[in-house]
Amino acid sequence: METSHTFQAQLQAGGPSFMPTQIVVVPPLVVAALGTSAKRVTGTVNGHAVRPGLLPLPGGGRYLMLNKDLCRAIGIQLGQHLTVCLAPDPDPDHVDLPAELAEAFEAWPEAETGFTAHTGAMRRAIAQHIASARQPETRARRAVELAERLALGRHPFRKP
Repeated sequence: METSHTFQAQLQAGGPSFMPTQIVVVPPLVVAALGTSAKRVTGTVNGHAVRPGLLPLPGGGRYLMLNKDLCRAIGIQLGQHLTVCLAPDPDPDHVDLPAELAEAFEAWPEAETGFTAHTGAMRRAIAQHIASARQPETRARRAVELAERLALGRHPFRKP
């Protein structure tokens, strides 16, 4: 089991210019303790479980990006001080599958083969696209559409 590292930080505005969001800058000593190979981490923000990527800051350093939905779920706002606990992700390529996608893979094994051929980031994007739908019908429709594209060896988000 990897050692976790706890620190205090402030929730700041930031992130890529094309996608302004909320970030937590990870102190250099914590980044060093996590190891230079750590790209994904597990841990908590104010006691709420997270599994984000450790993203590079321009000019050096690393940060965590926290989307608005996560901040709302945790109950945090810009400027607030947070307690963050991080450890390297022992399985950085693991993706939690939405039930609709898991069901589609059971019915269509070729789709699962196409899914596993993608990078961890693409697999997370596919799972997030399905899980983010509010209506069960939309999640099911997205799962079927993506499974079909994956089974046929097509790009999951580009329509033919």
